[in-house]
Amino acid sequence: MRGISGLAVALCLWAASAAADPKLAPVFAPQGELRAVINTGNAVLARRVEGQPATGVSVDLVNELAKRLGVSVRQVVVPAAAMAVDAIRQGNADVGFFAIDPARSEGISFSPPYVSIAGAYAVPQNSPITRMEEVDRPGIRIVVGRNSAYDLFLSRQIKTATLVRTQTSQSVVLQLFEQKFEVAANVRQQLEADVAKYPGALRLLPGDFMTIHQAMGLAGGRDPAGLAFLTAFVEDMKSSGFVRDALKRHGIAGASVSAPGMPK
Repeated sequence: MRGISGLAVALCLWAASAAADPKLAPVFAPQGELRAVINTGNAVLARRVEGQPATGVSVDLVNELAKRLGVSVRQVVVPAAAMAVDAIRQGNADVGFFAIDPARSEGISFSPPYVSIAGAYAVPQNSPITRMEEVDRPGIRIVVGRNSAYDLFLSRQIKTATLVRTQTSQSVVLQLFEQKFEVAANVRQQLEADVAKYPGALRLLPGDFMTIHQAMGLAGGRDPAGLAFLTAFVEDMKSSGFVRDALKRHGIAGASVSAPGMPK
């Protein structure tokens, strides 16, 4: 891991596995509480019932982090990844949960990934498109959530088709139907839910066009000890089975715990 020695990581891994470390609390929570931006636009990570706090894997992780730091949590709930990024960059949150992408590196320091999920395509049931290789062609319009991980990825990869962006990931399939677009791109779990929601109207294309590595992010400019601690914390959450158990507890299928030691 860049800028962090093996010894420092080992020491921080010990600290992350121990009880609360109040010395690091001001690094993570300079206002006295840990402001965590929670993106409910990705159902793999978090969900929210109106009027209730968000729940999910990301919420479980930040609650455990706050417990070890000896601080309370204040949720900053947003419906889209772009809003989560803005919350960190604008100083309205201390930590968040993001797909690792070079376009998001400004103002956010990433931990190693804790969960890996797939990006997939869906098309209307009567579409002539049957394979991923048929998507990047003239006249094909791909609907994506603006500034989502797959939007950033496809913006670099798609050469011929046109990307059409919606405000949130949840509205991708709705726009596909309303505007008669050709392809929807989203997290596989969201598209599977949409297929079930619109029986006989939508189908998934075989395969995944990308693997999305989800990480925790700390607001940039903080003491490097904070990122070292967060790195060790995430590795501990994976190796201890915490992430695996959280996925099971929240009924998340199809996502996998990221391998230990994966680079940021």
